[in-house]
Amino acid sequence: MNKSQRIKVISNILNKQYKTTPVPLNHKDPFTLLIAVLLSAQCTDERVNKVTPILFSKADTPKKIINLSEKEIYKIIKPCGLGPQKSKAILGLSKILIRNYKGRVPKDLEKLEELPGVGHKTASVVSNQAFGIPAFPVDTHIHRLSQRWGLTKGKNVLQTEKDLKNSFPEAKWGKLHLQMIYWGRQFCTARSCWGLECKICKSCYPKRKKRFIHKKP
Repeated sequence: MNKSQRIKVISNILNKQYKTTPVPLNHKDPFTLLIAVLLSAQCTDERVNKVTPILFSKADTPKKIINLSEKEIYKIIKPCGLGPQKSKAILGLSKILIRNYKGRVPKDLEKLEELPGVGHKTASVVSNQAFGIPAFPVDTHIHRLSQRWGLTKGKNVLQTEKDLKNSFPEAKWGKLHLQMIYWGRQFCTARSCWGLECKICKSCYPKRKKRFIHKKP
């Protein structure tokens, strides 16, 4: 099976399994999504969704956030991990949004990436899910699956992102990003399947016998 055939198989299976793709992080606007995605770094979505209602009940806009101290933010978000860095970033980006963007989250990817604590993946998620701008954010789940499914040989997430964008239509990037995350959590986890067990792996590589060890980013 060549790559174009694998792409068709993957698309068909994912579309049947996940007809709808709700955003897993609870939010009500671009700012609350930005904060939730920032908090999700090295943390589960489930835990973030438990913490953000507490934070947002106190402050859900940049103007309200800057009325909190870094220590107050830290106490709330501590369960998400990396508390000192994340609390500093939340306070810092809120000040920048007020100073430079009238308290609004910018749509532009490069401007998002300039905000404290916001890397390329976070900016891509916000750009796509908050504003509908085509993007294909790549996290560890997607990087792992892309290698197991023969979609990339990239050693880092940026190369994987480039290969995925070249493989799928732009209009499908956002939905496919979520479908792959769901599949990676449910059927093809980091400590299971190993390229041998889930329906997609078996369909793409029916003759594969040995565990597939992916290159970590």
